[in-house]
Amino acid sequence: MMRAEARIVRARAPLRLGLAGGGTDVAPYCEEHGGAILNITIQRYAYAFVTERKDDQVCFRSSDLDVTELEGASPQVDDSGPTALLRGVYNRIVRQFRNGCPLPVTITTQADAPPGSGLGTSSAIVVALVDAFRAFLELPLSPYDVARLAFEIERQDLGLAGGRQDQYAAAFGGANFIEFLPGERVIVNPLRLRRGVLDELEASMVTCFTGQSRQSSRIIDEQVRRVTSGQDDVVAAMHQLKADALDMKIALLRGDIGGMANVLRRSWEAKKRTASAISNADIDQLFEFALDQGALAGKVSGAGGGGFVMLLATPEARPALLRSLRARGMAAEAVQFTDKGCETWTP
Repeated sequence: MMRAEARIVRARAPLRLGLAGGGTDVAPYCEEHGGAILNITIQRYAYAFVTERKDDQVCFRSSDLDVTELEGASPQVDDSGPTALLRGVYNRIVRQFRNGCPLPVTITTQADAPPGSGLGTSSAIVVALVDAFRAFLELPLSPYDVARLAFEIERQDLGLAGGRQDQYAAAFGGANFIEFLPGERVIVNPLRLRRGVLDELEASMVTCFTGQSRQSSRIIDEQVRRVTSGQDDVVAAMHQLKADALDMKIALLRGDIGGMANVLRRSWEAKKRTASAISNADIDQLFEFALDQGALAGKVSGAGGGGFVMLLATPEARPALLRSLRARGMAAEAVQFTDKGCETWTP
């Protein structure tokens, strides 16, 4: 008798660029004042594959780290080490949806950008994993549920520092103005952008990898300490970042690239006031060079300190900017957006 083929579910969740408001989705600021973020997802993805096993083992495989770990399937596995994200998702799924019954599966992840890139890679991996298990176990979870569960796994179960925007961007996709309200309430407001507006923004944007992956937790911990201690300059900078999210939303809806650049410049200066490690000499030199080569404005995507830099230029000036950055040895690329959130399928 032939044995049935192992069932496989695949998922992918998009990475995102933070246009404005970054940091206001982190407690205690969002719990005390409410936060607002404007972000947009791009055609870079985090992938997760869940494959049924015919034995009593569970396998955690990170293709990006070239790590494979095999052990007996149990109700609770150690959630430390290089596959901590995968293990954290497995533990929560088994505990919450399987009543502690072990699940013999192989869990594989890979991503189009490294953790620490500022594109929300780690959270997108968790969202993709949760959504893959949703489909694998046929769980009745909405995108809000998937994002919330991914947030809880990262921030509460695993104790990883960070905010709330990345999980919702990955789950919903597209351009979203997201509000983070007291009581851990989150409202995702999808923006209905004209195709011409998206085309203009795509033709105006450049991403450039600084060559430095960074530990966002250090920057976020410093921001949390400074907000918690009530440092007036830091709280005022956070208020500015939140206001900039609304201003950026208005400029984006109008397709006003010059207005977006004005907000981006103001917001980057405010962002640098919230923590000491958000910028450094290399990043400052990169911005100075980019502005000399035709960029209108820019910011580091994510918490700061490294990862990807996002630059705006007129569509006419962008080709020369790309050539100049590449001639300098930088990994500069054009951007393509996606309006789709996390997707699952079976091969």
